[in-house]
Amino acid sequence: MADTNTNSGLLTVRLVTPDRVLLDATANAVELPSMSGYLEALYGAAPLLAELGAGEVRLHGGSSGDQKFFVAWGFVEVLPERVTILAETALHPDEIDRNEALQELQEGEKLWQEAGDEGDKYDEANAVTRKAEEKLASAEGKSH
Repeated sequence: MADTNTNSGLLTVRLVTPDRVLLDATANAVELPSMSGYLEALYGAAPLLAELGAGEVRLHGGSSGDQKFFVAWGFVEVLPERVTILAETALHPDEIDRNEALQELQEGEKLWQEAGDEGDKYDEANAVTRKAEEKLASAEGKSH
């Protein structure tokens, strides 16, 4: 379990998917993608609950050192001493299959072409495309 010393000035950070706990560590700061843009959590931050978008979670300092993870969809809870990230998908950059991400990108483009006049289908196509683009960027170290 991560250090939870309240005077440490470090955030306890957990990154969880339905399948596993990918990270349980401390950090000085955490950057993450929300649906309304990137946000940064620091020790002592005001409580926040946000919908997670697709992109990179970046941890700075603490027991985690500087690390990056690709995440897509879910929620993040920020409390003054803790950040909990509940992601549908979370991968270390080394776990990303570039060919699979390229196939997902092609699928998103195909969905977009087939959407016709249906707004929901455009939204789905855009979500698939965004996830694939962010996954590729994370694999290549080029995110935000």
